[in-house]
Amino acid sequence: MAADVTVVVPARDTARTLGGCLDGLLAIRDRPGSSLSRILLVDDGSRDDTVAIAESRGVEVLASGGRGAGAARNVGIAAAGTSLVWFVDADCVAAPDALDHLRPHLDEPGVAGAGGTYAIAPDATLLERLIHEEIKVRHDRMPEEVDFLATFDVLYRLDVLRDLDGFDERYMKGQDADLAFRVIEHGHRLRFDRRSEVRHHHADRLSRYLRVQRKQGYWRVALHLEHAGRGGNSYSGPLDHLQPFVAAAVIGSLPLLALWPWGGIAPALLLVMLLLMQIPMTLAMIRRGGPSMVWFVPLGAVRAVWRAVGLAHGVVDRVLRRGAMAPKGEDR
Repeated sequence: MAADVTVVVPARDTARTLGGCLDGLLAIRDRPGSSLSRILLVDDGSRDDTVAIAESRGVEVLASGGRGAGAARNVGIAAAGTSLVWFVDADCVAAPDALDHLRPHLDEPGVAGAGGTYAIAPDATLLERLIHEEIKVRHDRMPEEVDFLATFDVLYRLDVLRDLDGFDERYMKGQDADLAFRVIEHGHRLRFDRRSEVRHHHADRLSRYLRVQRKQGYWRVALHLEHAGRGGNSYSGPLDHLQPFVAAAVIGSLPLLALWPWGGIAPALLLVMLLLMQIPMTLAMIRRGGPSMVWFVPLGAVRAVWRAVGLAHGVVDRVLRRGAMAPKGEDR
């Protein structure tokens, strides 16, 4: 097998997880007959031992100047000299056969990229298991031909990445969706292979998880506006995208509580609606992960609220055409 793959790992302050990530990739690279020829660590302005950890393992280190993960991946794309580029996140440990399952998909003409799924450590916390099981339910529903691939474990053709100018560096979140949508819109195909796994360190603190969800809500504004008609995709659906709007209605109805008791009817009904919207996913998670997955009902509802906050912020910035949310091509 030709060694025609470069792996790019964007990293910023990832000392806690980077060692395991790189050790897994080095084992794949050094295996006889491996298609992986090169490992690039792109440091995005780390202030911890990220660079030292990479250098201690003999891994090539590039710098992207603290401009975000999209810019870091673009630095890797520019430096790659192989026909294929594999992206793995610094908080993921690739299974020994993770690349083996993705590589054959790219032998088929017209297939521009292929991605995989997550595994999880057996000692994960309840929050980590809730996050993980929801993702696994979604991945179990995804067909082989998809219109969305995340960047934690994805292999792309280098020429396609360069033709599309890589990742849109405005996006601090959702850049993987934006790229996948553009790949599809340019007539290419994407594949999903759940046999390719990376063990992922999910958020282990609720505050951290909710901050990320607020950012996801913010960047979904640009995704919806710049890729009209792709609000639902192979990973998510209409019910998922409706929840932040219901959550926003719950928040907006709270002043009615001043008119108690009748004023409390609308907030209560909206809250019940938001909780009921979590039931389909929760039932599927219980079938996979057991009764403790019932905690997804309140988690999903609270998450929707934080996504609504981010969505509102994104709408305001888009209307004012300011910051990174300004439409592409405008001065920001």
